[in-house]
Amino acid sequence: MPIEIPTDLTPELVPLSWLIGEWEGSGRLGSGDEDSEHFLQRVSFTHNGLPYLQYRAESWVTADDGTVLRPLTVETGFWALERKQGDADGGPGLMPADIVPALKSAEDVEALRNDTGGFDVSVSISHPGGISELYYGQIKGPQIQLSTDMVMRGSHSKEYTAATRIFGLVDGSLLWRWDVATGGEGTGKGLAAHASAFLKRLRSDSAPE
Repeated sequence: MPIEIPTDLTPELVPLSWLIGEWEGSGRLGSGDEDSEHFLQRVSFTHNGLPYLQYRAESWVTADDGTVLRPLTVETGFWALERKQGDADGGPGLMPADIVPALKSAEDVEALRNDTGGFDVSVSISHPGGISELYYGQIKGPQIQLSTDMVMRGSHSKEYTAATRIFGLVDGSLLWRWDVATGGEGTGKGLAAHASAFLKRLRSDSAPE
């Protein structure tokens, strides 16, 4: 399926443009083995003309047959190419950006390519329970790899120290995997399989029943 790039997209979001839209599908908690719980997830990536994507993912616990049982969680955040902020950029707070974007052309964006031929990205994601993550990684074509640089926890939050996420576009579907370290047993640097899902792009705004 060809990727349609919105005509009003600021140039630096073109590398991320294949994410834009609504996605829905099923996943499994943990390593996805026979005892792992099932969930339904809807993900949206939207833009408002500024140089970032707005992200929202809402999930529901389901039975094995896909019947929705109860809400699971919601997470929200922002995705952008990682680059130095300048006078043309908005912020902090409500300070407006210049009318002309900081990166005005495809040539400006190409100058940001890293040594591997991809683009560095930063992603911030917030969760219920007082947890926020800051990820750094890279996007290379229809593949994204992210690792936490920082996990911020409130005074009463559950233990959670690090995470990695990978995303890929395969035959028009969005696949992702999320590994986390919670202070318990795991593999590698304390990371253990947390969840994975296979999402299809939606053509309507219907909500799960």
